[in-house]
Amino acid sequence: MIFSRIITVFCLLFFFVTIIYPQQKTDLYPVTEPDIYPSLMWAAVQLIPSPEWVTSTDGLKFGIRWQVTPLLYSFGINKKLSPWRYLIAEPFVRQSGSIELFFSPEYLNIKDKFKDMWLFRGGARVYIPLWQRGEYMSASLSASYYNFNGINGISYEGGIYLFAGILGFQTTYSPSFTNSEWIFTIRLRYF
Repeated sequence: MIFSRIITVFCLLFFFVTIIYPQQKTDLYPVTEPDIYPSLMWAAVQLIPSPEWVTSTDGLKFGIRWQVTPLLYSFGINKKLSPWRYLIAEPFVRQSGSIELFFSPEYLNIKDKFKDMWLFRGGARVYIPLWQRGEYMSASLSASYYNFNGINGISYEGGIYLFAGILGFQTTYSPSFTNSEWIFTIRLRYF
């Protein structure tokens, strides 16, 4: 008798959670595509660099890094939304699980002349949500190809991101970047 009541309560609860509740939730919150576009304010925020430190034979040297994401595919957002983003990727779209192509110019204070201090990097990065679908914490792995004054090579990178990806800590390893194999970056990113 008690067993049949438990089964009945369980079936009613299952019916409510799987059929009635999701329909109510969907009706209250319709899914819409984001209405964001590049603007002057967005461009100004993109000019804020992220600080980084480069290992060298003289110790740590200071540098700064920017990043442009021309293409991103997100696999962690609502399936009713387009997973593709161009130039602008909302923090949740990126941190909830995505793959991006990126271009990253960097200023490294390891040469004597200003024109010789620029490193250009292009690559692919995957983001993996770790906590609260990536809003609280996520991680990334990437591989990139760089050019520094005619010296080319491959880099590998790992990162941890907090606060929907606004604050991140990245470590980049470039085996062929002689005497400066490691770069540590505090990444500041807004969109």
